[in-house]
Amino acid sequence: MSDFDGWDLPDPFILRITAGEADLDEFGHVNNARYLVWAHETAWAQWEDHFPQHPRTQFAEWDYGMAIIRSECDYLGHLRTGDAIDCAVWISKSDGKLRAERRYQFRRVSDGTTVFRARMDLVCFKLTSGRPTRMSPKLAEHYSVKPSVAAALMTES
Repeated sequence: MSDFDGWDLPDPFILRITAGEADLDEFGHVNNARYLVWAHETAWAQWEDHFPQHPRTQFAEWDYGMAIIRSECDYLGHLRTGDAIDCAVWISKSDGKLRAERRYQFRRVSDGTTVFRARMDLVCFKLTSGRPTRMSPKLAEHYSVKPSVAAALMTES
């Protein structure tokens, strides 16, 4: 992977989270399910940063949303209570119509170690019917790939 200050891709959206006692499993480290919750929280924080005038509650009014249809996750390290994590997300693919992909990379702040990577495929759907539907202009804008990210992805092997 290329080095963009330690990130897999350039220009990440980053949400800092600190692991707490409630995040731990029976083995004393953060449960793998928490990483998915943090990915969810990071995705919403990215939306709210991009469109602060359109809170997530507005999706019910709009009658559409994005659903994850596939996840590929790599758990690469352990986290414990008190560890601060920078949770990065990128829109890495989008057809601007129905489908998109998000990529995630989580790094422990204390040493910069990557502890989690994921790719998630999404599809736009109508909330009332559950059926796939075309992205609205707002969603298509949000789920567009930044030029810097597109350029970096072209160099991936």
